[in-house]
Amino acid sequence: MNAPVEQGVVIATSQTDRASRQKQVVQALLAHLPAHALLWTAEDTTPYECDGLTAYRARPLVVALPETYEQVQAVLKTCHALAVPVVARGAGTGLSGGAMPHSEGVTLSLAKFNRILRVDPASRTAKVQCGVRNLAISEAAAPHGLYYAPDPSSQIACTIGGNVAENSGGVHCLKYGLTVHNVLKVSGFTMQGDPVEFGSEALDVSGYDLLSILIGSEGMLAVATEVTVRLVPRPQLARCIMASFDDVRKAGDAVARVIAAGIIPAGLEMMDKPMTAAVEDFVRAGYDLSAEAILLCESDGTPEEVEEEIGRMSEVLRTAGATAIAVSRDEAERLRFWSGRKNAFPASGRISPDYMCMDSTIPRRRLADILLAIQEMEKKYQLRCANVFHAGDGNLHPLILFDANDADQLHRCEQFGADILETSVAMGGTVTGEHGVGVEKLNSMCVQFTEGEREQLFGVKRAFDPAGLLNPGKVIPTLQRCAEYGKMVIRGGQLPHADLPRF
Repeated sequence: MNAPVEQGVVIATSQTDRASRQKQVVQALLAHLPAHALLWTAEDTTPYECDGLTAYRARPLVVALPETYEQVQAVLKTCHALAVPVVARGAGTGLSGGAMPHSEGVTLSLAKFNRILRVDPASRTAKVQCGVRNLAISEAAAPHGLYYAPDPSSQIACTIGGNVAENSGGVHCLKYGLTVHNVLKVSGFTMQGDPVEFGSEALDVSGYDLLSILIGSEGMLAVATEVTVRLVPRPQLARCIMASFDDVRKAGDAVARVIAAGIIPAGLEMMDKPMTAAVEDFVRAGYDLSAEAILLCESDGTPEEVEEEIGRMSEVLRTAGATAIAVSRDEAERLRFWSGRKNAFPASGRISPDYMCMDSTIPRRRLADILLAIQEMEKKYQLRCANVFHAGDGNLHPLILFDANDADQLHRCEQFGADILETSVAMGGTVTGEHGVGVEKLNSMCVQFTEGEREQLFGVKRAFDPAGLLNPGKVIPTLQRCAEYGKMVIRGGQLPHADLPRF
């Protein structure tokens, strides 16, 4: 009797079937990879069972650690022939479960592809392998007075391949753009093992420009192996304003006023009182602990440009109701101001056994509205939430604090997170900004997109991966899943904030 098939994936029905399937896959891959490049015992594969979203886990059938492009290609061709799903993995720092393994599949670790192939100061580009750390690109470009602008808080560890998969951002992306604005070309392989290139190092590409479809596709369309990025000159000077507010609505309005004044800061971040307390206790950044919210507003450029922009921003912030304004006096103080924001996640880990970092986007003018709504949700779900925002982009990062060992707390945390996402949609936003959908936001995708829109997304997926073997079960919810979610919501009451008007 043949084993059942789901989306082209052969599913084992028992432990005996799983062991047999595992043996088959290992033997097939050993024809192309050395034994040390394959892991399959429980002890060896456990470290790969989740990414940064630790609440959800699965143990992969096999972990492959190729060392050459030919081996990557062979793994994909072999898995395609055997109908084995493949989940590509970089550093595993993602926060939405995008790199969570498939229990019947191969986790394709690309960690060994960590070489910077070329830094070209004349064209201001760098060509790197997918496993190169984000920060390492800027370190390599520094002798030429250049750097790579997108700077996720995990930049010390996250890889450029993962940044491409999630279209990662960072605190300076308001001025310099997300990953999609700073990548010129991506090379890799399809699920069938065919070489493929997206974008170009030239001004334009021949045929359709599919680079923007690949970036942010969360490993569902192709496996990236090389990335050519754009480098920008390091500014002569950067200074940061730390502004305190006694009311979150004033802080939210200040963000909108800065942008309305025609100012595009290098960075514009917002933290609420619980978050500033957490990070101040951790890094001693000098934050005002009496403030209900603080803004970090950075200006960079020539000394003359920075002085003029700092003056304009300070005036806007005072007019908006700032109770205190501090401007960094030197580079050390600027870095100290940012150290709190950059350490928001580890600081939250010090005050709670676990946290779930949400990621949605709303119109900037609704920042105060969403913060006040989250405060009400804290009462509703009886869980604490500390908030940090890429305020200039309207990109929210509420950190819901909970204990994953308490099943009821985990359930309430999931409901809390869904409420935030769906409230964001009701306010005219989206369920994701830069962390991706992964497995975390599948249900909320049912709220944002209609059945017809989701089918269009599946159509793009099928064009690249007809068998549905690359990172299956992620990002795009099926009709059945959305129907089940709808029934669950109806049983539990109306959809959270479904009556809010769209803007």
